[in-house]
Amino acid sequence: MVDNPLSMLLDQLIMSWENETVEFKQAGRDYNTDKIGEYFSALSNEANLRDAEAAWLVFGVNDKTRQVVGTDYRLEPDRLQSLKRQIAQGTEPSVTFREIHELTHKNGRVILMEIPPAPAGIPIAWQGHYFARAGESLVSLGLDKLDQIRRQSLGSDWSAAVVPNATLADFDPQALDSARGAFAKRYPHLFTEEDVMGWPVATFTDRANLTVDGQVTRTGLLLVGRPESAAKLSPYVAWLVWSLVGSERAYEHFSTPFILSTTALYQRIRNIQLRMVKPGTLFPVEVSKYDRRMVLEALHNCIAHQDYTRAGRVIVQEFPDRLVFSNEGEFFDGTPEDYVTGIHAPKRYRNTMLAKAMVELGMIDTLGYGIYDMHNRQMHRYLPMPDYDLSDPHAVTLTIYGAVIDEAYTNLLMQRTDLPLTDILALDRVQKSLPIPESTTRRLKRAGLIEGRKPHLQVAQVIEEGTTPQANVVQARFAVDAKLLQTILDYLAKNETSTRRDIDVLLANEIPATLTSDERARKTKYLLAKLRRDGLIHNTGTKAKPTWTLVSSV
Repeated sequence: MVDNPLSMLLDQLIMSWENETVEFKQAGRDYNTDKIGEYFSALSNEANLRDAEAAWLVFGVNDKTRQVVGTDYRLEPDRLQSLKRQIAQGTEPSVTFREIHELTHKNGRVILMEIPPAPAGIPIAWQGHYFARAGESLVSLGLDKLDQIRRQSLGSDWSAAVVPNATLADFDPQALDSARGAFAKRYPHLFTEEDVMGWPVATFTDRANLTVDGQVTRTGLLLVGRPESAAKLSPYVAWLVWSLVGSERAYEHFSTPFILSTTALYQRIRNIQLRMVKPGTLFPVEVSKYDRRMVLEALHNCIAHQDYTRAGRVIVQEFPDRLVFSNEGEFFDGTPEDYVTGIHAPKRYRNTMLAKAMVELGMIDTLGYGIYDMHNRQMHRYLPMPDYDLSDPHAVTLTIYGAVIDEAYTNLLMQRTDLPLTDILALDRVQKSLPIPESTTRRLKRAGLIEGRKPHLQVAQVIEEGTTPQANVVQARFAVDAKLLQTILDYLAKNETSTRRDIDVLLANEIPATLTSDERARKTKYLLAKLRRDGLIHNTGTKAKPTWTLVSSV
């Protein structure tokens, strides 16, 4: 046991005992998740303030006797690991445990939960409340510690730089009112809207991360600055561009204040209702072409993560079937795939102060959680998943679809509401003719969700509600075969005879393109053999060069 790294770590933690970055609990089977979230917030914030690599929440140790006693908290491995998702959903910005370790100690089971420190400049909240430690006690994060964390990135953060020739008079009154209202909604347990509206401008803007000691920052000008004051950011650019692409063309530029401009840009987008008929019913399902919250989340992410030093613009292109968002700067921390599950959180931010201010004003709900939320919303609207294009090393492009690509995919999502997001992401790649892992292919085929062979996989057709997925596949194949058989019979009725070559040409565009040339040949041979066995056609030529004729009028 001595050589076990986890055992050695536990011994070290017990030896130093509880401090601001370590908490021990005996913890029963159903220990309160909300309390875990509070400890997560407190320990993460304290690890930041003490420059610790990690904080630890340890279950299975009596916090009075300092002895390992074991814990039966979430004995099932899947349920234990699901705690990561629950913490990610309740923290702001969204972050969770680096890892949850299980140790089999001689005195019982011990769980060691590794907590990352809060990112530089951004304290961690649980359910809207910031927590800290005072010795071994759990307390609210005081304003002194809150300010200490928030000021950490002022020296290296472009968005935190003070604009020398800007004053509070550069702030747009309507934008400030909107910002005050959003701030009050974020902290209803701390302030009333009347309280926030009554604060002096400098008091509010300092608390909302728009100014530093009353001095106007680039963040302040971007979010609530007057349009004419955007020039004070020069040589940097503060522009959003909407562009209509298609048979009709139009464009419009939007400047500061971004807290108002993003809504104005959204209103330019043609957001009609889409009607879809659920398989097995006659009643249409209506969804908006684009989800408002999803569009604003994408646009706000572009603003938050733009590399303003490149003097570029945030561009939104509206095509007939999709929206394409582009912003300057590479994807800053990790890849989009890292964030799809909603567990991963960024360790650093390009514009820390700007991102934090946008969280405070409700423009970004939870940092790092937006990509998961966009995928989840699109899934529940039965539309294709968003796509990220990182091919340009100096830009990020996001596509949000507002139309069906493959009806089979849409019908399957409407029929199978129990499918996990991981399977839907794979099905989305299939409908877009993108590769998926071999293990995923086998699993989806066994479930009857896809058919065909690589590289011509297809989403399986939904035939009838209430049947099993495997039955759907069989029924779909019968339907295709019945159509092909009737095509051959109709051709012979019109032309009296036909060679095998004639039949091959006839079915060239009818047999599914997912089949290889050999599979297509075998399919034709099977169809002709079936018609012959059923007594509908016969061969008047030779075996080597058959000539097919109807047996009787069909």
